[in-house]
Amino acid sequence: MLKESLPAGPRSWKQGDNRMSTYYVLKVPEGCRVLRLYHYRSHSTAMASPNLAFVPASLPPAAVEVEALQRFVSHSQRLLVMTGAGISTESGIPDYRSEGVGLYARTDRRPIQHAEFVRSASARQRYWARNFVGWTQFSSHQPNAAHLALRNWEKLGKLHWLVTQNVDALHTKAGSQRMTELHGCTHRVLCLGCGEQTPRSELQKHFEALNPTWRAEAHGMAPDGDVFLTDEQVRNFRVPACSRCGGILKPDVTFFGDTVSREKVDFVHRRLAEADSMLVAGSSLQVYSGYRFALAAHEKKLPIVIINIGPTRSDHFASMKVNSRCGELLPLIVPR
Repeated sequence: MLKESLPAGPRSWKQGDNRMSTYYVLKVPEGCRVLRLYHYRSHSTAMASPNLAFVPASLPPAAVEVEALQRFVSHSQRLLVMTGAGISTESGIPDYRSEGVGLYARTDRRPIQHAEFVRSASARQRYWARNFVGWTQFSSHQPNAAHLALRNWEKLGKLHWLVTQNVDALHTKAGSQRMTELHGCTHRVLCLGCGEQTPRSELQKHFEALNPTWRAEAHGMAPDGDVFLTDEQVRNFRVPACSRCGGILKPDVTFFGDTVSREKVDFVHRRLAEADSMLVAGSSLQVYSGYRFALAAHEKKLPIVIINIGPTRSDHFASMKVNSRCGELLPLIVPR
């Protein structure tokens, strides 16, 4: 647990450049809260060089945008940050929706649905074979400058809470602790029968033991760590059951078609209720599980800034929108 005293009282910020002249009164709740930290530990803190293969083309941020974002962050006392796949593309992980370079733009492939995974043994075999081949590369991805910038904001006391829609563990590798993995994390495996959690690295060893002679050549990487394989390639791949109860093993992530637990949603709403501003970084907010928090922030009349290359679902009520790379812009901001 972490107990932190937070300042109380009204605060105000006036945005004065030519592009915006909105006056906000930011009300900060009184008192302090006890926050539970659920943190996947990693010893890796190396930063990868920007990999722009899956990043849409964009212009560098204008000086006026950098100055406006600096003022926004400086005047925020309890900043809630929500990140999406666009913050990890510079680490070499593709996303789904980016124009021209996202999975939907490059292929006709779609992510597995929750109901299909639970219902079909062949679907699970196909998913795990692809995930097994892609795991070594996917798990080796390192945080980029944007992840490290947010880690530094937290260390300096500027970031009140981080909510990530990503399942890649890059925020954890960067050292962030005040965070919620909204959709879970691929570095954990969950038994649907008994609820046992195990590290994904341990499951890799079981796969290797069950499939000592199985080989498959990958053809392209998907956003959540699996690769493209043919049905013929996965036909003989063997998938282990839970060693404790014999149940179905699934990544501890929210698949498409599933819902985020009410407990987790309520927890994030409580963190949002404590916040006085919101920053969205690298998310189109097309998925409702993330969009609901931007909508709630808007209803609370919190100032919202969005950094994302391309349109988002919340552009129309954002205080400011910047079409720039997160790894290029966030490190320019000095919290104070």
